[in-house]
Amino acid sequence: MQICVYGASSNTIDEGYIRAVEALGRSMARRGHGLVFGGGAQGLMGAAARGMTDGGGTITGVAPRFFNVDGILYQRCTEFVYTDTMRERKAIMEERADAFVMTPGGIGTFEEFFEILTLRQLGRHNKPIAILNLNHYYDPMKVMLETAIEQNFMKPACRQLYAMFEEPEALLDYLESGEAVQLDVTHLKNI
Repeated sequence: MQICVYGASSNTIDEGYIRAVEALGRSMARRGHGLVFGGGAQGLMGAAARGMTDGGGTITGVAPRFFNVDGILYQRCTEFVYTDTMRERKAIMEERADAFVMTPGGIGTFEEFFEILTLRQLGRHNKPIAILNLNHYYDPMKVMLETAIEQNFMKPACRQLYAMFEEPEALLDYLESGEAVQLDVTHLKNI
C-alpha cells in the first residue's frame, strides 16, 4: 500500500512528535508499505521519510521546483516528482496514494487533510483516511467536527470518512484491515 503522510515541516516542535512519526515510518516500511509525501526534509515530513529510510522502505517525494533549495527537500527518496505548483503536488500525491494519514501540523497540513476529506465526501475517491492524534493534538479538531454535526452543518455519516488514532501501530492496523468503510456518498454530499 502507498500511504500518503501529511505533517508539519517545522523543526521547532517537541521532539516527542518527531520520534513518534519516525516510528510510524519504520513501521510502514517493516509492514511493506511505501511513503508518498510532500518531500520535505524537516519536521514530521522529514521524520516519516527518515523512518522509512531506516526501515528500508520506498519513498516518493513530491514538491514544487521552487522548494528545491539547500536543506528543504529530503535527498534520499526512491523517486522524486517535481511540480510547477502546490496544486499539482497535491493532485499527484492523491493519485499515487492508496490511503492518507494526517500527523500533527499547521495550516498546510490542515488544508491537505480537509481537501482529501472533502474529496472523499464528494465521492472523488474512496481511500481510507486516518489521523494520528499524537499527544491529543487533534482533540480540538474532533470537537469542532462533532459541533458541525450537532449543529447540522455536516451529516452524522461524515464520521465514517476518517478514523483517529493515538498510536502508529493501531493506525496501520486500521489501514491494513479494510475496516475503512467503502461509502456510497450520495447521502453525504448534499449537506
